[in-house]
Amino acid sequence: MVPGTIVRAVFTGIVRELGTVDALEEAEAGARLRVRAPATAAGTAVGDSVAVNGVCLTAVAVEDGVIAFDAVPETLRRSSLGRLGAGSAVNVEPALRAGEPLGGHIVQGHVDGIARVRRADDEGLEIEAPPEILRYCVEKGSIAVEGVSLTIAGLTEDAFTVALVPHTRAVTTLGALGPGDEVNIEVDLLAKHVERLLER
Repeated sequence: MVPGTIVRAVFTGIVRELGTVDALEEAEAGARLRVRAPATAAGTAVGDSVAVNGVCLTAVAVEDGVIAFDAVPETLRRSSLGRLGAGSAVNVEPALRAGEPLGGHIVQGHVDGIARVRRADDEGLEIEAPPEILRYCVEKGSIAVEGVSLTIAGLTEDAFTVALVPHTRAVTTLGALGPGDEVNIEVDLLAKHVERLLER
């Protein structure tokens, strides 16, 4: 594969840019999301995949540092994108290209569900999640929260905890989260494949 070629919509959970929502407008088939992310826009063409808060979206227009995406109703139902508004900060990551290092873990940008922050403190976050997410969580395993690759530090019957280092707080939206905030969650793809194989 030629270096620089985009691998099929794969991400690493390493946020490349903190973008800002210019607008979220209702459209005939969902919504049109416009994100100001100059660094990412400079290397993005129409048709490219970009993860926004952990959701894989396709660029439909790129102009003056702003990338536009169409979010279909299914995407809006499964993620928190529909709750964004003008001025909202978002985590932005372009798709992994062949030859680039896999700095986090394999992330598809296919959100498994929405969870809610129960506690936010100097150590990190405690996130209350539904059983369909927690079943794939293991201590020291990987999980994507708002598109950020993190390691699960602890588990309870209805929640998991993640530690946040100062750098992660500074370059992503996670440092600004507080109790009650909703977050997009994508569990480790490998866990789902193992479950499927065991079922057979």
